[in-house]
Amino acid sequence: MSTLVKVMIVDDHAIVREGLTMLLGEEADIEVVGEARNGIDALTRIAHLQPDVVLMDLVMPEMDGIAATAQI
Repeated sequence: MSTLVKVMIVDDHAIVREGLTMLLGEEADIEVVGEARNGIDALTRIAHLQPDVVLMDLVMPEMDGIAATAQI
């Protein structure tokens, strides 16, 4: 039995978030637990959702992925 990996997707482009969610949804041992559109939104949701992995875009408005990753 494999362990379920909880993933959060952070990107300012909805089509990227949707595409990654669909792609990862094909995997039995991966669950997309949340999405965010910028770093500020991501930090709030990460604190609540506690994902194992965060797929983070680097260039986003309000707070970029580098600044958000530094705060995680």
